[in-house]
Order: sequence, then C-alpha cells, then structure tokens
Amino acid sequence: MSAFWLCKTEPSVYSITDLRRDGLTGWECIRNYQARNFMRDSMSAGDRVLIYHSNADPTGVAGIAEVVGEPRADPTQFDAKSEYHDPKSTRAAPRWVMRDLKFVQCFSRVVSLDELRAAAALKSMAALQKGNRLSVTPVTAAEFAAVLRMETSATGQKR
Repeated sequence: MSAFWLCKTEPSVYSITDLRRDGLTGWECIRNYQARNFMRDSMSAGDRVLIYHSNADPTGVAGIAEVVGEPRADPTQFDAKSEYHDPKSTRAAPRWVMRDLKFVQCFSRVVSLDELRAAAALKSMAALQKGNRLSVTPVTAAEFAAVLRMETSATGQKR
C-alpha cells in the first residue's frame, strides 16, 4: 500500500521545475533524525510526494514526485568540502540516508500555505502544525487528495 509524503525544498536551491528538467534526483542533505527515519524506515518505492516550496513567494505545494528505489547513503555526509559533511559518519555505518524522487507533475499553480492552513480537511496535517520544521513529513491519503482538489478546483482541471 502506497503512502504519501510532503518534502520541503527552497526553489532557489532545487524546485519542482528542476525536478521536471532532471526527471530524477537524490533527495539529499536531510540532517534531522526524525526526517531521516521517515526516509529510511517508512518511505517506500511508489509512494507519492507533495513537493513544497519553502522560503518562496508564495510558499506552498508546487507539484508531485514519486519515491523510487531503496534508501541509500547520502554522499554529502562523506564529503569534507560539503556543508553537510558529518565526520562521525562512516561508509560502513552511514548516519544519513537519501531517497530518489522521480518527477510526476508540476501544478498549474502553487497551492499556497495560506490556502493549506484555511482548508478544514488539512487541519491535522503534520506539516502545518505549529512549530513543525521538518523537511519530510507524512501525509494521509485524504490530505493528499484534498491538496489535489485544491489545485484543480482553482484551475477547473480534472485529474
């Protein structure tokens, strides 16, 4: 059974249009243990991911990706020149993982944070809870469907 996720990214660093161009990317540089555990232990190939643009105008969900393959060691933890280097992590026992995400679609518009917060169907969505700063959070099937409806309702498109 597929699960659903929300992954945050700053579009000035890597956006949904970058993912569309590349087709596939490693979702790397996650340095929070809870987000790492979600990626390592709970994400599965075929899961759908809402790509959320943070630190943008507007902030919000910009498209969809799909998890591909198994978790693997994030190579940035071994690169001494990377700001994500972790000298305590070893190749034999890597501390940080990444997942590969494949492009599915760009939304015709960003479903803004204000819209997400105003939606009754999303009142319990983990990413919208006060104080939540995780870059990877679970999303229920109902929440995922609600975000899709929000995007299409404003554009008149059908999925």
